[in-house]
Amino acid sequence: MTPARGETGSEPSAAEKVAAVAEMLRDSTGAPAEVRETSMAWVFLTPALAYKMKKPIRRNSIDFTSLDLRHDACAGEVRLNRRLAADVYLGLSRLARDRDGTLALDGPGATLEWLVRMRRLSDAGFLDRRLEAGTITEAGIDAVAERLARFHRTRRAEHPPAESYLGRYRENIGETRDLLGEPPFAQAAPRLARLTALLARVLDEEPALLLSRLHAGRVVEGHGDLRPEHVWLGPPIRVIDCLELARLFRLLDPFEEYATLAMECAALGADRVSPRLRAVACRRLDDDPGDRLWAFYTAYRATFRARQALAHLLDPAPRTPGKWPPQAERYLAEAERAAAILETPEAP
Repeated sequence: MTPARGETGSEPSAAEKVAAVAEMLRDSTGAPAEVRETSMAWVFLTPALAYKMKKPIRRNSIDFTSLDLRHDACAGEVRLNRRLAADVYLGLSRLARDRDGTLALDGPGATLEWLVRMRRLSDAGFLDRRLEAGTITEAGIDAVAERLARFHRTRRAEHPPAESYLGRYRENIGETRDLLGEPPFAQAAPRLARLTALLARVLDEEPALLLSRLHAGRVVEGHGDLRPEHVWLGPPIRVIDCLELARLFRLLDPFEEYATLAMECAALGADRVSPRLRAVACRRLDDDPGDRLWAFYTAYRATFRARQALAHLLDPAPRTPGKWPPQAERYLAEAERAAAILETPEAP
């Protein structure tokens, strides 16, 4: 238990809450929990467990500005991620304050914050680390594709309105265009402008390319944010950190998920993942989106990720500022490689 730093009855600051939780989670050596900050949360790491506390922020469709909203977001994160990592997402914990001002994790008193409680997975087991180490095998790639295909096969078909389904692509493309005049985007702006124009043209001139998947019942509620750092190779394989907000953005063609993961691996220098991942998915789902749609998904997701990387530099005090321009460059290269296919008109 930790005494609150502010006066009894006053709300501790976010920094005080973070420090208090880290102290409460001291390990057997007496060291406080490791704290990792993301754009939307603080993550506390102990040898066996991890806890995530949402930041009280509002950003686009994200609103964590009240305790109730943060509770709902934490509960939704646990529920959705149990689909692919049931034994990792253990439940919720409370940062509570007793009448005398003492703070405790899952203690008595008023709730100050909600945290997601997870089993910690070894860093070395994640796909991005295995790619970096050069230890991922073809069998490992096949196993990931098999696990994802089993998940997608069990999902029921979703039928959002066509305008909403295409609208999520248009919304993201528009948000990228709106940022091109900002200083961090100056160098990449011409390339991003070409990419967003091409993607918008495909949506306007070839809507059936995407809508055919919707009308065929291929759209499901998926993970929404498949990246190598979210795939733990186990065994068994577990996939964490799904996109828990904005359900419409989880309603997608499974091959958008595979194209996203393949693109992310390619951006890390692992081009060989894409053909194998796609081949296994096609076989297990008895389906194939075709090269042009695969290229659209790849270019769209890579363009979006390039924007996300550079948008970190819009923060007044960005974390690791030197990281983002090189990362954006890698995504731009993948987007342009896929865009070359889209620039050739579709055969009649």
